[in-house]
Amino acid sequence: VQLVESGGGLVQAGGSLRLSCAASGSTFSINAMGWYRQAPGKQRELVADINSGTGSTNYADSVKGRFTISRENAKNMMYLQMNSLKPEDTAMYYCNANSAYGGFGYEYWGRGTQVTVSS
Repeated sequence: VQLVESGGGLVQAGGSLRLSCAASGSTFSINAMGWYRQAPGKQRELVADINSGTGSTNYADSVKGRFTISRENAKNMMYLQMNSLKPEDTAMYYCNANSAYGGFGYEYWGRGTQVTVSS
């Protein structure tokens, strides 16, 4: 599975961005996808994830009510709509996928897309 993020950029506080993640390869094996972020000097943290089968979602407390994760399974795409952005949302955002195949579990990462929120 290959993951490619896009949609990052520079935005003022209060603005919005929409991140996209394009998945290719053995996408049939993906059972969950998510967005993580890592700010300079900090650990990578989960932003939101979504179950491929049920569509159930999970959000970090810091983004609840502001960010929305979604998927278009037919297009092998995942999105993160980010509204009311804050300077503390500044980070590299990574697309993540978990799959299961042949009795083994696998985890995949994209290269990331930078989000910078100015105050």
